[in-house]
Amino acid sequence: MKLKTIIQVENLRKAYAQEEAVKGISFSVEQGTLFAFLGANGAGKSTTIEILCTLLKKTSGTVNINGYTLDSSNDNAAIRKSIGVVFQQSLLDERLTVYENIIHRGKMYGLSKQELAENYQFVSTHLNLNEIEKQKYGTLSGGQKRRADIAKALIHRPPLLFLDEPTTGLDPQTRQFVWQTIKRLQEDTNMTVFLTTHYMEEAAMAHKIVVLKQGEIVAEGTPDALKTKYAYDQLALVFHNSLKGTNWLIENNISHTEKQGIFTIRVQSTIHALALLKQAEPLIASFEVIKGTMDDVFIHIMKQEVS
Repeated sequence: MKLKTIIQVENLRKAYAQEEAVKGISFSVEQGTLFAFLGANGAGKSTTIEILCTLLKKTSGTVNINGYTLDSSNDNAAIRKSIGVVFQQSLLDERLTVYENIIHRGKMYGLSKQELAENYQFVSTHLNLNEIEKQKYGTLSGGQKRRADIAKALIHRPPLLFLDEPTTGLDPQTRQFVWQTIKRLQEDTNMTVFLTTHYMEEAAMAHKIVVLKQGEIVAEGTPDALKTKYAYDQLALVFHNSLKGTNWLIENNISHTEKQGIFTIRVQSTIHALALLKQAEPLIASFEVIKGTMDDVFIHIMKQEVS
């Protein structure tokens, strides 16, 4: 079944006096999916997100979000009601409690008393706010603040959530909790999540990835498709006798590297690795197949020249 498109971007450009930060990019995001938007610092990610969130005027191009056209009549207000946004820097008041902050934000969206109560219960349940709702925001830990930030973004139950590096600076355990919460929300409510992140293991869970470099899209596809194109598996071997192992590799014209007695071979697939292992079995003391990762993908793409 074809999914509904919730974001459609066509030939988007943003130019400043001295440079063009976004250079005619086009992409789409399907409803109910996790979409990852990647790129090094200065690639144009934040500029693009600020445009999509109606915080920054585009120079040209068309953007359609949840059926509304950016910068068309009163559609920007409708777009803002369709989205929740969690930026790296929080906008919550440190002097107010978590509960007060979130309820205040809900009132800004014009929610009725009943809607506020129902929606607060929803975000509180999903983000475990009971234990922190009476604390002032300024007294919270980094992970607790991030939970409150996400709750604030979701109090009006938007179909689309923007997350700008939501787990940066958090410890691994807190990162895992925040990420599991995001995934559960996305799956339970069919919410669309638009994510930027520097953690490639987070991007690997996306349905679709777009990679931006110097304001241009340089790669896009599913994590598996990008790994197939830009990453590769490696076979690490330790031989009973390193000299005999080296001779075997040379005799069979197998390209390799060696470091501290570990010989590494680039392989096309796990099946290719099995074939090599079978040939070298009498010589091998131990081995490991190292799968290509999204880190490999990102590094490879960043090394390429922009066409």
